[in-house]
Amino acid sequence: MATSGTGSPRPAFPNEGGSAGAAASRPAASTQWRVLIVDDSADDAELARIELHGAGIAAECRRADSEASLLATLLEFAPQLVLSDLNMPGFSGEHAFAIVRERAPSARFVLLTGALEEDAALPSVDAVLLKHELHALPGLVRELLGC
Repeated sequence: MATSGTGSPRPAFPNEGGSAGAAASRPAASTQWRVLIVDDSADDAELARIELHGAGIAAECRRADSEASLLATLLEFAPQLVLSDLNMPGFSGEHAFAIVRERAPSARFVLLTGALEEDAALPSVDAVLLKHELHALPGLVRELLGC
């Protein structure tokens, strides 16, 4: 188990050396979606995972926090949905989108960001969601994946 910034336990992402957490104790759903979360913040990635699982969306979530970990994860994991932070140190959501389009072209792609400039030029992703509006993530995912 990993801990949050408050020291309370939280399930780790599988590729971070932890167990699948709460999803392992839940009965198998008819469809389990493969979701890759690209974010330098483990806490932000965990919040997205909690939103999905809390809304009853069966998802195997993996996390990548850099270009190198994104490339490595895509070698072993074929996501159906990618949720990517827009601004990361030394890496960007735009670059993550280009890599995913090349390596997993059928994956749906959502940019997550803490703030968005009104005139920001963004790539043609499936959606953009502000991180303070994560409550809307399950509905967006259901729309994009048809679940």
